[in-house]
Amino acid sequence: MTRKRGGIDDWVRRYLEDEAPESKSLMISAFGDSIAPYTEGIWLGDFIALLAPLGLNERLVRTSAFRLIEEGWLSARRDGRRSHYSLTKNGAGRFDAAFGHVYTPPEERWDGHWTIVLTPRNGESSADRLELRRELEWAGFAAPAAGALIHPTISAEEVRRIIERVGAQDQAVVMRGSVADDQGNALLSRGWNLGPAEERYERFISHFEPLLPRLDADITPIHAFLIQTLLIHSFRRASLQDPRLPMTMLPPDWIGLRAFRLCRATYARTHAPTLRHLKSIPGLQITDPKGGRLRMPVAERFGGFRK
Repeated sequence: MTRKRGGIDDWVRRYLEDEAPESKSLMISAFGDSIAPYTEGIWLGDFIALLAPLGLNERLVRTSAFRLIEEGWLSARRDGRRSHYSLTKNGAGRFDAAFGHVYTPPEERWDGHWTIVLTPRNGESSADRLELRRELEWAGFAAPAAGALIHPTISAEEVRRIIERVGAQDQAVVMRGSVADDQGNALLSRGWNLGPAEERYERFISHFEPLLPRLDADITPIHAFLIQTLLIHSFRRASLQDPRLPMTMLPPDWIGLRAFRLCRATYARTHAPTLRHLKSIPGLQITDPKGGRLRMPVAERFGGFRK
């Protein structure tokens, strides 16, 4: 048992050395995956202790938390000398947008319709329009022409949520439509470069595939939390490079599907002990043990990882 635990500690150390995850991004991964679904927030002291085994010292956590407040992800309230950090409404909206990338499999079927966002030009580009374009490109949209962005599987409803979050309701028109023939679909599908996603998926698999057979029922809660946080952080970095095209537009044996299945299998083994670790933190009040505080409940992640 000692050797196995030491082996997982060694794996965590090697991962941190190889990937050198940015502290702010790692904190967001932990907050969105493990904290926000179960509780309103966390005391800063508990957050510092929770992240310490991931190589984040007190100064890094405090500095990164301040920056996340500035960027609209988190809010803080004071209670004497203590600070309690919670997810903002805007931060929850960003997580909701990211969940489609991280926790859902590629679409096996496609109805042939595209979601189209038009941003009519009426003078100089506004800040809202530029921010909307960045958000849509981050969500996987491609721009085949000036003032137009397209995606084959993202719903119009999801796009409207992005538009509302950005505050660009008067800057964009959302439509659903199809092209006249398969040649048009083939032409539009060339708008995405899958290379960056493939590279990130390969790195993800190289880290986590050798680890999976070692994750059995005896894994300690703290090790489960560390692995799950790094798992979601690593897969999120890869999947956010992935435009999430339907399987009909992807190469045979698409590596993203293999990575998704590996992530799902690993998550299934770490989830329960990770929750036990969170429950062991004295200052963390679990208000929703089923993890349903965000738009996608934990039980629905990866298509239902506990089935």
